[in-house]
Amino acid sequence: MKKQNKFSPEMRERAVRMVQEHRGEYPSLWATIESIAPKIGCVPQTLNEWVRKHEVDAGVRDGVPSAERERVKALEREVKELRRANEILKLASAFFAQAELDRRLK
Repeated sequence: MKKQNKFSPEMRERAVRMVQEHRGEYPSLWATIESIAPKIGCVPQTLNEWVRKHEVDAGVRDGVPSAERERVKALEREVKELRRANEILKLASAFFAQAELDRRLK
């Protein structure tokens, strides 16, 4: 189940753009974020998270980009599903092999 986000992607992009545009007017990035966050109606930590994620996606900061993270999650889900299917197939083949052995003995 996915949680509902209060802010649209467009709003997030706008907020990050505002931080980038006004970054030079404040002594630090955090001061910029603290100034802008109340204007858009979020807490500074949330806006800081958006800015960091944007910087990672833009290649400015080290980290795993969002697209790559989503790709890895999808592959992990697929692996989990395939392992579950393999386990079911192993149990089914063992069941039918045992049934075949029981039938031959009678």
